[in-house]
Amino acid sequence: MRIVVADDLPASALDVLRAEGWTLDAQSGRSADQLKLDLANADALVVRSATKVTADIIAAAPRLRAIARAGTGVDNVDVPAATARNIVVMNAPGANSISVAELALAQLLALARKLPAADASMKQGVWDKKSFMGQEVRGKVLGLAGLGRIGRAVARRAQAFEMTVIAHDPAVSASDAAALGIELVSFDDLCARADYLSLHMPSNDKTRRIFNAAQLAKCRKGLRLINTARGDLIDEPALVEAIQRGHIAGAALDVYDSEPTKDQTLQKLPQVVASPHIAASTTEGQELVGIETAEALRDFLKTGEIRNAVNR
Repeated sequence: MRIVVADDLPASALDVLRAEGWTLDAQSGRSADQLKLDLANADALVVRSATKVTADIIAAAPRLRAIARAGTGVDNVDVPAATARNIVVMNAPGANSISVAELALAQLLALARKLPAADASMKQGVWDKKSFMGQEVRGKVLGLAGLGRIGRAVARRAQAFEMTVIAHDPAVSASDAAALGIELVSFDDLCARADYLSLHMPSNDKTRRIFNAAQLAKCRKGLRLINTARGDLIDEPALVEAIQRGHIAGAALDVYDSEPTKDQTLQKLPQVVASPHIAASTTEGQELVGIETAEALRDFLKTGEIRNAVNR
């Protein structure tokens, strides 16, 4: 069995596959042409987010049985092309949920207490208390656009801060949300009532640019928007305009419409806390994602058991 690992995985994950006596070709940063050559005799391919698995690359791998994405999103994999070849595409959907949820809470607190701006001021040798008056999050309303694993982890942590949590998710019943102490509301109500709004939605034809100028105008004045999900959920020029005219008080963003970002207008606004797509970048999260991915791939190749397949 030959497995190509095209992006970095922790050593513990590689050891799961090596323990089976399989041949591992683990090397990151390959060109598309090189990857095609290396996949000629491969049974499986493991990637993270950097490697793009296009239809051409899949076509160059006649023996390929599985593509394992060490992470949640499979935007970088041509899933229809893989499905047409009967190749299983699997991901690791829950392993980094806590890492992402913790960053969402960190962003929320950074917005509430203006921590990045205060830190930048101190590093310039300025002692300026008056400019950094913040607000408690206790008693504020946190809206969750999406109530899956990450959304629920965010909710539990926000409730510990004594926030009121409301959510919108068409796949969740009101009774299930109520059992979590969360009120399920319509999308427009979510936007109208939330003091803070954290996004945990997938990117698809229904959700892309869902936060456009019209939707942002429906949001409560003074809303602070948090996005650790997908950059294309937000119409970035519309958000810039809404912040500049004072309708949206601020935003904390870890994901962007284009990555790495080219137009930095949004990130440079003083009301915006920006980070370079690091929500899942914790030692613990990466270890868990790698091991979960390797174990699911091992079980499929050994026994045919399919876990976490996005095209099952």
